Amino acid sequence: MDNTRLFLWLALLAMLWLNYDAWVRDRAPAQTARIPPAAETTLPQDDVPDVPSADAPSSDAPETPSVDAAAPSMPIRVRTDVLDIVIDTQGGDLVRADLLEYPVHKDRPDELVRLLDFTPANRWVFQSGLSTAGNPGGGPNHLADWRAESTSFELAPGQDELVVTLEWVGNGDLDARKVYTFRRGSYQIDLDLVIENHADEPWRGAPYLRMQRLHQPVERSFTSVDSYSYTGPVLYDGNTYEKLDVDDLRNNGLSLTATGGWIAGIQHHFLAAGVPPPDAPFQYQGNYADSRYLLTAIGEPAQVAADMQQVFSFTLFVGPKLQSQLREAADGLVLTVDYGVLTILAQPLFWVLSKIHDFVGNWGWSIIIVTLLIKLAFYKLTETSGRSMAKMRKIAPRMKALQERYKDDRQGLSRAMMELYKKEKINPAAGCLPILVQMPFFFAFYWVLIESVEMRQAPFMLWINDLSSRDPYFVLPLLMGAAMFLQTRLNPAPPDPVQARVMQIMPIVFTVFFALFPSGLVLYWLTNTLVSIAQQWRINKVVAAQG
Repeated sequence: MDNTRLFLWLALLAMLWLNYDAWVRDRAPAQTARIPPAAETTLPQDDVPDVPSADAPSSDAPETPSVDAAAPSMPIRVRTDVLDIVIDTQGGDLVRADLLEYPVHKDRPDELVRLLDFTPANRWVFQSGLSTAGNPGGGPNHLADWRAESTSFELAPGQDELVVTLEWVGNGDLDARKVYTFRRGSYQIDLDLVIENHADEPWRGAPYLRMQRLHQPVERSFTSVDSYSYTGPVLYDGNTYEKLDVDDLRNNGLSLTATGGWIAGIQHHFLAAGVPPPDAPFQYQGNYADSRYLLTAIGEPAQVAADMQQVFSFTLFVGPKLQSQLREAADGLVLTVDYGVLTILAQPLFWVLSKIHDFVGNWGWSIIIVTLLIKLAFYKLTETSGRSMAKMRKIAPRMKALQERYKDDRQGLSRAMMELYKKEKINPAAGCLPILVQMPFFFAFYWVLIESVEMRQAPFMLWINDLSSRDPYFVLPLLMGAAMFLQTRLNPAPPDPVQARVMQIMPIVFTVFFALFPSGLVLYWLTNTLVSIAQQWRINKVVAAQG
């Protein structure tokens, strides 16, 4: 087997795959604009269609999202150590969420990532309520008026939990409350819908949760890692995680019943998810119109007897894709951290990275240490390959002589080379194995660095202040290119002059491509190359000394 030719094909396929995957993977739409938290002070009223019926909803007529009106409403401000939330008393719903520990740009710390947003230009809200059979517009739903004891709530120092209660402004026979529970350091928000029936007759209704978001397409960009990932609606039906296509929602809608599912809107590193109770069946509906998608989870109609109370619970998650918190919030929610087909490698890699980071406190050094561990795990394989390449380098003059002797007889040259390999006990294919082994880890590392919010804006040292974005001065790619050039000098030269020339150009090609990749990925490949150089240099010395 021609090692050089295989290496060239693998390198070409790697570059093509990364470029194709970055440009067309999931046809990602736009990120919504981020607005500093000091902006709007009034909330527009939502001009929405009727609330979901408490009876079984129609599967062929999913509800359609609508355009906002601009009537003001009374906002309620809730602030924890990680979230700055606005609740609208018109509906009692979450309509804005700023992430206090996540600036949009590292050099602008006051401009925070905003997920939920009530403004028409960036519409993204959660709505919830209880739908009353026979009177869909007049119950304790997202069209009703709610009130709280204050317009401002804040998690105090030393306080671990903050409870915000809104009461429905309804009739005397029925009391309803929305109870939001926030916890220190957590992006999970518990929502309890409480209904108390004071009438003489049973009350019948269904709990529901819906998410509405503006959706705008965006073009791919090599300069923005945010554009590499999927942005849009997703659904989990208790077994399968699915990215929903907005064109399919527009043309066909969505209607299914599932237990243990959830709905969410995701974007690079962040999401807002609504999780119904995991042990009850809910009907999930979805549609897309007027550049918005609407996802709804509707519970089965429940009956509350006279003078009785019932609580319907939901879980909301509004924040970064922190894998530990996602696992605690709901089954399957960690799937929103999308490592693709290499999840089986990427998840263990991230686990090892995070454990090492807990010890060293720096993601850059964690990447270097994990790279060393990978090289150590495959040391024997690499050593076998290195010995084969060292022997190939040693017999290079004899190979050159055979080329001169059989320069007009390619079949004769092939037979002579195979005899030489057999005599010297050299396996040319052995040099391919480390490349085949390393490529899956390379791609897995790529997606760990792209998708893991823990890497977002993570500093390393000196000028590298964000391992998830490219090196601003291209120093690491240049160092990597130089290391790859040195590595080619340690390996046997290809017998074909054209291939030898291509091998000399390959470090330049890799340097250009890697200049666009996250600096953490370049750091991994640079470390891997330097260790490979040291190992091959030592093997060459040992083989040369053996005579």
